[in-house]
Amino acid sequence: MTLTQWFIFFLVIQVIHFLGTWKLYVKAGFKAWEAAVPVYNAYILTKIINRHWSWVLLLFIPVINVIMLPIFWVETIRSFGKNTPTDTFLVVATLGFYIFYVNYFLDVEHIKDRSLTPKTAAGEWVSSILFAVVAATIVHTYVMQPYNIPTSSLEKTLLIGDFLFVSKFHYGARAPMTAVSFPMVHDTIPVIKKRSYLKKPQIPYFRLPGFSKIKRSDIVVFSWPVDTVTQFFTRNGIKVTKPIDKKSNYVKRCVGVPGDNLTIVDGKIFIDGKPLDLPEKAKPQYSYNVQTKKPNATVSLKSFYERYDITDPVAFPNGLATRDRQTGPIALKYEQAKAFGIAKFKNLGTTYDISALTEKEAKRFAKRKDVASIERIISPKGEKEPKIFPNNGKLDWNKDQMGPIYIPEEGKSVNLTPENIDFYKRIIEVYEGKEMGIENKVSLNGSQVLINNTPTTSYTFKQDYYWMMGDNRHNSEDSRYWGFVPENHVVGKPVFLFMSWDTNAKGFFNKIRWNRIMTTVGGDGKLVSYRYLVLALILAYMGISFFLKKRKEKQA
Repeated sequence: MTLTQWFIFFLVIQVIHFLGTWKLYVKAGFKAWEAAVPVYNAYILTKIINRHWSWVLLLFIPVINVIMLPIFWVETIRSFGKNTPTDTFLVVATLGFYIFYVNYFLDVEHIKDRSLTPKTAAGEWVSSILFAVVAATIVHTYVMQPYNIPTSSLEKTLLIGDFLFVSKFHYGARAPMTAVSFPMVHDTIPVIKKRSYLKKPQIPYFRLPGFSKIKRSDIVVFSWPVDTVTQFFTRNGIKVTKPIDKKSNYVKRCVGVPGDNLTIVDGKIFIDGKPLDLPEKAKPQYSYNVQTKKPNATVSLKSFYERYDITDPVAFPNGLATRDRQTGPIALKYEQAKAFGIAKFKNLGTTYDISALTEKEAKRFAKRKDVASIERIISPKGEKEPKIFPNNGKLDWNKDQMGPIYIPEEGKSVNLTPENIDFYKRIIEVYEGKEMGIENKVSLNGSQVLINNTPTTSYTFKQDYYWMMGDNRHNSEDSRYWGFVPENHVVGKPVFLFMSWDTNAKGFFNKIRWNRIMTTVGGDGKLVSYRYLVLALILAYMGISFFLKKRKEKQA
């Protein structure tokens, strides 16, 4: 819905509210016209139902207002003596229109000093749950959201099984665009596995002011721009169109910001011709070809992975730690080997590939006595990879050789030609078209670019865009495959890692990665845990609360 459509919708709601409540306003001692003035009528209603004026603010917070509307309906009829479970059911089931019946057909009186304490234990329980949900939804939507790392694209920095908090306020909290949604879940309601939202109506994009802008090398959580799967990691062939804020959440490193010219040469990233500056915590990983001195060498998996910090051995077809070039893939992961009680595997040939090694660890690996040589695997320049952005099959680009690519910047224009239109077609048609409620169609007429059948030589971008990539260069589905991330798809910044769980370890306490608990995500230097400080603060809070409670009991 556009802003104009939302304004009309808002006015319609105001008319419905006036028609359904004006007599109740009069019975409560107010004027009939006070039920007709937008916003002011909500303030007067809080006086009628004997609630604090701040409730008005909750009516204008997306998603929260969906929860608050039924509460207002119930509170309104209860303020006029309609307290039975039947009344409550009817006002909720009719989406508030039961109030029309109370307004016009029942002789009710306003209860001015109505008690706000629920009359039953069940009522008190329901009220507590509702307001707990409201408070949690506000925090989840506008302040901080928990997030789990499901893939290995940012290995070494973020591991599979990491649980972290994502700040919504660093880059500015994105207000929900989906007006009606189940609170505190994403696109699917747990257990029943059903869609958690209604596709319409949609609220125009709005973002609160943030404390910082996205910088190069920042780790960012965003809505996956090309997401059309029913559920994350459930690609059953059924494609769906999702609202922006209900697309699957991805986490990658921002390697290109608006206005940058990005190039990838031999797997390395260059911005405006200069190598990308990465923080110390960032550890890009590549795949390597290893030549052994002797065939049939036996290697201990556990010590092998730990010694060379191989946290993601699954990067090749069949999910392999290594791949033998002579005998084919060794279809056995480390965790599978442990499940069968196998502590070692054999290299049956003389040459194999190993994935997810940093350059530092590759140098260490090269010093092994059984290694003759080690060479980083690089897709050669000119080798075409069809799935690479802009996905037109015309460019001889691959995951290690790309560019130059211009990262669009809000307010800046580009010349449009048949040669570059594929870079910007999705932006014009989808990100700044369909997703903004605008119908744009890009086409070609010989050497002329057409937008909505009108010849066009340039285009001015309406928002900023970013280029996101994983540090695990050969095992990351990122911008190299689907292109730019629009500004309105940005969710937030990972700031704090509160738990880390290694599913491959044996024993409950061994599964917890203790050195990662209560650590910060950003910054340079080694990982520093604040778990003892956090524990001390929790204990201090509990102690102070206990002391204050005892003192209050003595005074009573």
